[in-house]
Amino acid sequence: MTITLTEIEFPSHGTTLRAGHFRPSDTALANDRGLPCIVMAHGLGGTRAAGLEPFARHFAEAGLAVLVFDYRGFGNSDGQPRQWVSVSRQLQDWAAAIAHARRLPGIDPDRIATWGSSFSGAHSVAAAVADGRIAAVSSQGALMDGLASLFHLLRELGPVPVLKLTASGLRDLASATLGRGRVTLPVIAAPGAPGVLTTADSLSGYSRITPPDWQNRITTSWALTLATYRPGLSTPKLPCPALFCIATGDVVVPPSAMEAAAKRAPDKVTVKRYPVGHFDIYVPPTFNDVVRDQTAFFVSTLKPA
Repeated sequence: MTITLTEIEFPSHGTTLRAGHFRPSDTALANDRGLPCIVMAHGLGGTRAAGLEPFARHFAEAGLAVLVFDYRGFGNSDGQPRQWVSVSRQLQDWAAAIAHARRLPGIDPDRIATWGSSFSGAHSVAAAVADGRIAAVSSQGALMDGLASLFHLLRELGPVPVLKLTASGLRDLASATLGRGRVTLPVIAAPGAPGVLTTADSLSGYSRITPPDWQNRITTSWALTLATYRPGLSTPKLPCPALFCIATGDVVVPPSAMEAAAKRAPDKVTVKRYPVGHFDIYVPPTFNDVVRDQTAFFVSTLKPA
């Protein structure tokens, strides 16, 4: 099968987002309105170039169209300040990407799916619930409950890193409010070093998928409201089937929060478990198992009626 990758752009609240649009030559999954399309974006501080293309290509090779985008201020997308993480802004970008996918030529607007990982694993659920028309959701290694994640970090790392992240968030918010620019921390760092993700596997794990030009820094004010971001509570409102891929050895986010979110909607959520850490799902051999399960789920759920 031939896969065509086209670089596209579309607006989100006055800013240009850029994305890769993967189209398969095989149209076996098309109906009279077009192909199903999976909308994808990365997790905390990630860009589409950081390990998402292998997933997108596997989906396209199975006959699914894919749109994988960068948030405002990240990767190839426009937006200032750079590296600004905001849950509300990122969910706005998800809504813009979903709306654009529905307008793409040869795409069935009623068969749009969301795919997310880690931070965006939560967004893939929240965006689907907010949209109300999404046809399938895949979420892997997700930060499904900010409050549970906060307690998880306290257990794994102790109070000092959490207090330092909170202090950085306060400085970031104050500096931005006063017009003095944003305060950033490294996304990943060694245990004990200044950074957002400092578990024993964070530096080596994330570094395996990042491109050479990846920016290892993000703003931190989002951490002040982390405990209030709890999309896992909304799974009963999902408008479609969902697949939760859980890394049972995850020390970055709590696997128990994904389990709890799935149990709230057992009629909608299918769970697959993998005995690995947070970052292992991006690379072989676990990647091979995860992408196989996700592809089978999408093909089965999004096939023509």
